[in-house]
Amino acid sequence: MPDLKYVFSMVLIVALISLFFVQLKQPPLWKDAEIETIQSLAINNLGAPPTDPTNAVADDSRAAKLGHQLFFDEGLSITGTIACANCHQPDNQFRDSLARGIAIGKTERRTPSIIGGAYSPWQYWDGRKDSQWSQGLAPLEHPMEHGGNRLFYARYVTSDYKDEYGAIFGPAPDLSDRERFPEHAAPVERSDWNNAWMAMAIEDKELVNRVFVNIGKSIAAYERLLVPGPGRFDQYVSSILADDQQTIFDHNEIAGLRLFIGKANCTHCHNGPLLTNNEFHNTGVENFPGEIPDKGRVLGVRDVDADPFNCLSQYSDERHSCAELRFARTGSELIGPVRTPSLRSLHPPFMHKGQHSTLRDVIEHYNEAPLAMIGHNEAKPLNLTQLEMSQLEKFLLTLAAPVATEAKWLAAP
Repeated sequence: MPDLKYVFSMVLIVALISLFFVQLKQPPLWKDAEIETIQSLAINNLGAPPTDPTNAVADDSRAAKLGHQLFFDEGLSITGTIACANCHQPDNQFRDSLARGIAIGKTERRTPSIIGGAYSPWQYWDGRKDSQWSQGLAPLEHPMEHGGNRLFYARYVTSDYKDEYGAIFGPAPDLSDRERFPEHAAPVERSDWNNAWMAMAIEDKELVNRVFVNIGKSIAAYERLLVPGPGRFDQYVSSILADDQQTIFDHNEIAGLRLFIGKANCTHCHNGPLLTNNEFHNTGVENFPGEIPDKGRVLGVRDVDADPFNCLSQYSDERHSCAELRFARTGSELIGPVRTPSLRSLHPPFMHKGQHSTLRDVIEHYNEAPLAMIGHNEAKPLNLTQLEMSQLEKFLLTLAAPVATEAKWLAAP
């Protein structure tokens, strides 16, 4: 009778050898071209934010500290109840969870995350601002957001932050003379504030505008610190390089990634380490019933060109580059497009007006590619199966990334 231990040992050896050769014959999970595409999406390719020559204090730590204080200060609103952080909530990826932002009143679009905003040449869904500092000024005078006026803010900052302001920008102007500087004044729609502004001397308006601009530049210096860090997807990219990718993603997430860079063609717009090309696209997103279709980028181009605080304005610290603004596309093809958002902060609701409440709704929208309500839908039907849509959704959830910013900047000072 044969030795059972010997037989068992031989069977085990044969099985291990067979498994070894089976693994040798398995094709690699990813082709070289696919690996190159996947690697291009990793957060470690991001690097430092590009310099902003239009803001001389963009990387000044003193300005960032002042901007941090202003970002959380509810006194920077006409009601004394609204801060930037009310809508751009640090514990919610610096956005809110509403279809429309709500401050003093309800705004027209969803509040976008400002994480990684320093990497984009355009701000807002329609790109109506061409810098973080000019963007930071707009909500302050918007009647549905902070609701105030530039003279009110200039007086507040030069009083409550006199020393901090002076250390960065030099001595603050004296705005106490109510004959020259009334209580409220700004070139806004509200008639009494606008009339007060029009009655002011040109040189006094200039003093106010300079302080107002410096408020925006300080807030921008703070917001430049808000960048995304690595998430599960980035861990998977690292595992590919280490040839150990089986331990991070399951087979559905891998299949979803394959769809993302392949059949679904998501990387046409969602590319680079922030998963956005920062361009404007019309993807046929529906409006809510009864609403006038959003014209998007075509109005953004008009507004940024007329903005008194754009890159070419006298308040810009560098007016010679401004290539993005100088060569901004115009034309009827811009009717309807909005800016491609980053996929690094995927939280519902989705789209520029919160039209879709779930990620699956978004995928089904792109799978169908309906006719645009205004302009032309650039997207084409994806023809994904139910299983493929589920796999793509599972992969997209791996893209969420934490804020890679020191904790001290993520709460009120």
